[in-house]
Amino acid sequence: MDKRYEEANKITNIGIIINIILSIAKILAGVIGKSSAIIADGIHSISDVFSSIGVLIGIVISKKPNDDGHNYGHEKAETLAGFCLAITLIVIAFKIGYEGIISLINLNEIQTPSILPLIVAFLSILVKEYQYRITIKVGKSINSKALIADAWHHRSDALSSIAAFLGILGARFGYKILDPLASLIVCICVFKVGIDVLKDTSNELLDASIEKEKESVLIDIVKNTDGVDYISSLKTRKHGPTIYVDIAVAVDPELTVEKGHDIATFVENNIKSNIEHVKKVYVHIDPSIKIHPEDNKYI
Repeated sequence: MDKRYEEANKITNIGIIINIILSIAKILAGVIGKSSAIIADGIHSISDVFSSIGVLIGIVISKKPNDDGHNYGHEKAETLAGFCLAITLIVIAFKIGYEGIISLINLNEIQTPSILPLIVAFLSILVKEYQYRITIKVGKSINSKALIADAWHHRSDALSSIAAFLGILGARFGYKILDPLASLIVCICVFKVGIDVLKDTSNELLDASIEKEKESVLIDIVKNTDGVDYISSLKTRKHGPTIYVDIAVAVDPELTVEKGHDIATFVENNIKSNIEHVKKVYVHIDPSIKIHPEDNKYI
């Protein structure tokens, strides 16, 4: 578990440092090169700094062990951080769209920028896309919704830089309308990502069950465990990056309590060994009775 948080902290800290440097570079290039587009993009990068700090806080909190007030641990802090990032992405989408519409209305006020902000915008595209790729890779490998959301925030900044690049390039060639049009396209892309992340994190905060494919694998594992006649009931829920399983299995009613306990232990170990990210399995033992297959969906 410590390795998991070490990877998350490392990639997030790298992101914070890169975003601080990019923010300063973009704003300076915008002021010197007379480009409002790259200045706005620099402000967007500043929001990345704060979002990464939020992810870092969420990861630190989620690492805390169970206590009297939080018997199931603090892992949902990561999901909550991802939820907040989704809201941030949606707000940024509206901001980009609003600025694009304002620019469309006031095309004559767009100044012709120098080549400096064009170069900075191009470098930003490369850096932010690289940040997205390394962050999404780590986020998926450690099953962190907060990191995955932060990765999409990096991607939204890359898209914002593309809009700034096209706008600056268009302005230099006399096609000022490219800037606001590109901004509106970016607005739609960022908004969709924000909604997708919001749905995903909201489901986890509401204790969503695991995916049907993963549940089917889990059912097969339990049904093939020695001593298990059938599954009486099954409930699963996501808890941040971890999974909790509540399952009742039917066994021979003539078995001793000790043997029933052994079967429950086998079920727990089989689930943990074959299903990733399972933190806790609660196994209830029921006496096996004759039951019609239609009366039990797990048979």
